[in-house]
Amino acid sequence: MLTMEMLQNAKEVLNGVARKTPLFQSSYINPDANVYIKCENMQVTGSFKLRGAYFKTASLTDEEAKKGVIACSAGNHAQGVALAAQKKGIPAVICMPEAAPLAKVEATRGYGAEVVLVKGVYDDAAAKAAELQKEKGYTFLHPFNDDYVMAGQGTVGLEIMEEVADAEVVLVPIGGGGLISGVAFAIKQINPNCKVYGVQASGAPSMLNSIKDGKIETLESVSTMADGIAVKQPGDLTFAMCQKYVDGIVTVTEDEIAKAILLLIEKHKMVAEGAGAVSVAAAMHNKVDIKGKKTVCVISGGNVDVNILDRIIDKALQANGRIVKLSVMMMDKPGQLTQLLTAIAEVGANILNVTHDRMVQDIAVSTCIVDIVAETRNKEHADKMMEEIKSKGFEVL
Repeated sequence: MLTMEMLQNAKEVLNGVARKTPLFQSSYINPDANVYIKCENMQVTGSFKLRGAYFKTASLTDEEAKKGVIACSAGNHAQGVALAAQKKGIPAVICMPEAAPLAKVEATRGYGAEVVLVKGVYDDAAAKAAELQKEKGYTFLHPFNDDYVMAGQGTVGLEIMEEVADAEVVLVPIGGGGLISGVAFAIKQINPNCKVYGVQASGAPSMLNSIKDGKIETLESVSTMADGIAVKQPGDLTFAMCQKYVDGIVTVTEDEIAKAILLLIEKHKMVAEGAGAVSVAAAMHNKVDIKGKKTVCVISGGNVDVNILDRIIDKALQANGRIVKLSVMMMDKPGQLTQLLTAIAEVGANILNVTHDRMVQDIAVSTCIVDIVAETRNKEHADKMMEEIKSKGFEVL
């Protein structure tokens, strides 16, 4: 059972291992609220996961440690376990989904762990880890459904209360529920009036569905850029903790996550991964009532794969109306393309790409399709551009 004594013990054990990460005010996330961000993306290994992984590893008996440890993870717990095991001189095997970001896989190997890539998502990696544990006798380190892990993660909540003791709302990402279980427990012991809300990706709402229906449920599949919280089923311990200490759970869309990542990059020069940015997305889009309230968003990690970061940014720019992709049907005769491009230029939009296609099926021989990518200031500017194009007699598909 989780206790405040365990959290205080975790804080002592983590001293000199985990950073006390920055917590500062942001005037950009929501103009109607007093928003702070807790930057676990700046933690050692780039994620809060080090806290729980290290505290759990430190609690192992000599006999458990001698067996070596095995864990399953989408990437962040993997790095936490690998580093903790390296510091303790314990062999570590980590099962990871084969689609886990390459940066997380290589970082885990860099800390000395053996990585086993598994087809599927986190839950499939968990099944493989259970199989190997039974076969080889390893000591299993669960990424969230463990009191010691939750206690380690709960030190995030202690740090929030040390700096913003009068916080009214705290928004926390949820995958399996280890982080929010520890954070909510800590906060409710210190400031029972503070509301703690969990945030999940709309494509992976396992804890939301389970809490709503009053029983642990398993999703058939998950689909989200927030790979760190793409969990099909919460744990029984974390489910019970969320039932008791969490005030509500909300979801955010892929576009909303992308916009949160972009905002953090542009306004704070800070990189957050999808899972880490969901709390900011919830605050940006008023998923809970934070108007006029002192609100803390926990940014749980920053281990985004740079190979897909440009796609995330592109998605956010489109969602914000700052990049527009459109197809225009027009007569295939001299001067038409010039008129189209002039219409776009006249409203101050910047053309990034133009493709002229006469070979499209099911259109008249006398017509063609022009695909355009244009850069605009915002949605209003994009709408003005579209109106100008249509006013010149062009058909926007």
